[in-house]
Amino acid sequence: EMLFVVLVFLAVCAAVLLWARLHRRAASACVLVLGDFGRSPRMQYHTLSLAETYSVTVVANGGSAPLQEILAHPRITIITVPVCPPLPKGLPKIAFLLYAPIKVGFQAIFLVFTLLLRIPAPTFFLLQNPPAIPTLPIAWAVARLRGSRLVVDWHNYGYSLLAMTLNPRHIVVRLAHWIERVFGARSDAGLCVTHAMRADLRDGWGIANVTTFHDRPSSVFMPTPLDVRHDLLVRLAQQYPALVEPFPGGSVAPGQTLFTSRDSTGAVTLRADRPAMIISGTSWTPDEDFAVLLRALQGYETAVAVSKGYLPNVLCAITGKGPLKKYYEDQIAALDLKHVRVITMWLAIEDYPRLLSPLCPHSMLTSGSADLGVSLHTSSSGLDLPMKVVDMFGSGIPVCAAGFKCIDELVQHNVNGLIFTTDNELQAHLQRLLTGFPHNADLTRLRDAVLADRSRTWTTTWRATAQPVFDRLR
Repeated sequence: EMLFVVLVFLAVCAAVLLWARLHRRAASACVLVLGDFGRSPRMQYHTLSLAETYSVTVVANGGSAPLQEILAHPRITIITVPVCPPLPKGLPKIAFLLYAPIKVGFQAIFLVFTLLLRIPAPTFFLLQNPPAIPTLPIAWAVARLRGSRLVVDWHNYGYSLLAMTLNPRHIVVRLAHWIERVFGARSDAGLCVTHAMRADLRDGWGIANVTTFHDRPSSVFMPTPLDVRHDLLVRLAQQYPALVEPFPGGSVAPGQTLFTSRDSTGAVTLRADRPAMIISGTSWTPDEDFAVLLRALQGYETAVAVSKGYLPNVLCAITGKGPLKKYYEDQIAALDLKHVRVITMWLAIEDYPRLLSPLCPHSMLTSGSADLGVSLHTSSSGLDLPMKVVDMFGSGIPVCAAGFKCIDELVQHNVNGLIFTTDNELQAHLQRLLTGFPHNADLTRLRDAVLADRSRTWTTTWRATAQPVFDRLR
């Protein structure tokens, strides 16, 4: 009797696996993101590019809304991974450590069911890494069972992120390292974000089938007409009053923001006394030390007070969500600044590009928002690059970026931006680029270099670099 039960069970399993392998859709792809899909521009852009050729199923965590273009696309379907209920705050640390395997198991069961039985077998899976647990081994196993190919898009190393909060020798970190190394090597192809990461994967991990695909800005990042920018600032000021509150000695009349003014005819112009806007995008994670920026702004505040008008007031807008946001907001609230204003924002995905870009190069339209970007990203592995800088470059903004191993693959010092390693260096860069604002030769030169490079868009680069990878797997 027991033998009969075992045989029936094996027969059912064989039938399920046969069905899973034969139930397929021609020219289809599955994009797998165990993270907030709406906060992953690179995976959203991959999805749109793939949808030009394939029917695409996205299996990802919910959270922020993705691009409207994705939601409305007839060839894209999104399946949301349900959220495992969080534990109440205030419990001892051991409770969270014990709960972690339960959370991973919950995700694993859903992913196995969805990838194996719920969707037709795709031509290939495109997996965002990190995280590697539990997605990488599950995606590899399902791809083998269903006759699909697995492409890993290496954004960073998951084990290096874990090592920032756990001891690098912790068993969880070592397990994550082993999983990434073993199953990454068994993928059919890979993409990565830097040449340095490609070399590390090849030389350190023995993974040679990886192509470097540098992030490029989407076409949504482009210079925005001044009247559109003015309307955006007026609307955002309802949520962020700092955009219309005057600095000491200044004023903001009806129809004005700190940056722009609309006259009785409806024409919008830049204010001659506008502050400089510095913008920084972040996920508020440990690999971005915003204390460096805050100390630099404190030093800049002192410099403005004795500059006799050569340095402008500054409004620094920091955009994004993440675990350390509240920590830094408390530090910002404790600052005593008169000539510098720091605000933290969370913008709709359609509004963020409109806030960027200081100049429309092929028209007489001039923007009134960001003038300079700052990146504090240093990378847990030293091998990935900040996507927010890519967006800023796409909009024509030069960037001051924290220096680390491969940042020169994106920001070239004194060409399209400036590199710093300390808060004093960042402060010196700010003073150098903002002296005499808005007429500063160094800022203009850097901006011109950024604008000259805008021809290499996401679409053109993807078709030349990433598309051949997928074509070879068909």
